[in-house]
Amino acid sequence: MSEQLATVRVTRYVTPLREGGSMPGVVEGDDLGTYVCKFRGAGQGLRVLVAEVVVGELARRIGLRTPRQVVLDLDADIARYEADEEVQDLLTASTGRNLGIDFLPGSFGYDGQTGVSPDVAGRVVWLDAFCANVDRSWRNPNLLLWGDELWVIDHGAALYFHHAWPGGVGDPARFAAQRWDPSDHVLLGRATTLAAIDDELTQRVTPDLLSEVVGLVPDAFLDPVPGAETPAALRDAYVAFLTERLTTRQWLPEPPS
Repeated sequence: MSEQLATVRVTRYVTPLREGGSMPGVVEGDDLGTYVCKFRGAGQGLRVLVAEVVVGELARRIGLRTPRQVVLDLDADIARYEADEEVQDLLTASTGRNLGIDFLPGSFGYDGQTGVSPDVAGRVVWLDAFCANVDRSWRNPNLLLWGDELWVIDHGAALYFHHAWPGGVGDPARFAAQRWDPSDHVLLGRATTLAAIDDELTQRVTPDLLSEVVGLVPDAFLDPVPGAETPAALRDAYVAFLTERLTTRQWLPEPPS
């Protein structure tokens, strides 16, 4: 890999974020940074971390704001000082490499009242449609406002195709042909320039760019599956699925009138 996520050692577990089923936590690192930690030992498994890295980096590459990602090295000693038994079990199960996302202090969730430009809305909708993200609804926007700007977060529900891989890597053409349901998307009504955004991003999101993005996924997040037993083979599979998706447009919704 020509580029890698920075590695930061966790020095202190601060508090859990009891949102959703994965129970991420706020931690401090040896670089003096504060991060939201997505734990490898959480119930959703390592593929959620892969989706976070791939879709988060792709968001950055297409011009969206998204918090910086790092690899968090978690030592078993951190769990010994945690009084909450559930959290202690999670920390113990997550010894080793986890995913860290920059904590944005003072940010607050998007509630639909703050204006979002058609350009930003179109990029978010395009990203979610391309990556088959089913978790950007009014119930759970996964958008933050920080510094008067919109930030996209929490991409673990995207790239659902890889959850079928325990039986072996499937057919990329099947994912490429899958439609995406935009009816509940929080920003669809603002994405009035979606067609122009698609024209731009069709030129920008190339197989080479996808290879660079997927190349950021650490080996420690890549569980072997039949037909892709090595990290390199798994990365090739992700690139193949996403590249095939680029050749179709069934997934792209109609822009609002």
